[in-house]
Amino acid sequence: MSLNLERVLYVSRARGNADSLLMQVDILATSQRNNARDDITGALLIHDGRFLQVLEGAARDLDRLMARLVGDPRHDEVTVIERTPIAGRSFSGWAMASLRVTPALEETLRAAVGGAGAPLKTVERMQDAVLAQAA
Repeated sequence: MSLNLERVLYVSRARGNADSLLMQVDILATSQRNNARDDITGALLIHDGRFLQVLEGAARDLDRLMARLVGDPRHDEVTVIERTPIAGRSFSGWAMASLRVTPALEETLRAAVGGAGAPLKTVERMQDAVLAQAA
């Protein structure tokens, strides 16, 4: 375990059509390739023109990734909800899991965007969804 392992939870507004299957496939493929290279794990929810993503990794790798996201033409209004040190990964084994939108996850996204979502609860709901989808 890395001593500087951190988790970032952020939300952003999509530039362009985030609901486009082509955009989603492109984002997921790029994320999976880059995250595997940089030992970053996490999950991504794309819905209603928004991205909600949780990322885990070494602080320096997350710094580089967040800088790329801010400059990514597909993202606007990148807002970090929480960045915190963690003892272990919640998304171990997923370079980038993609979440299907369920009513509970839609509620989670709305709460996170509105500032009403508790970050840890948001991460736990995303983790539960990844595990349910993998089963």
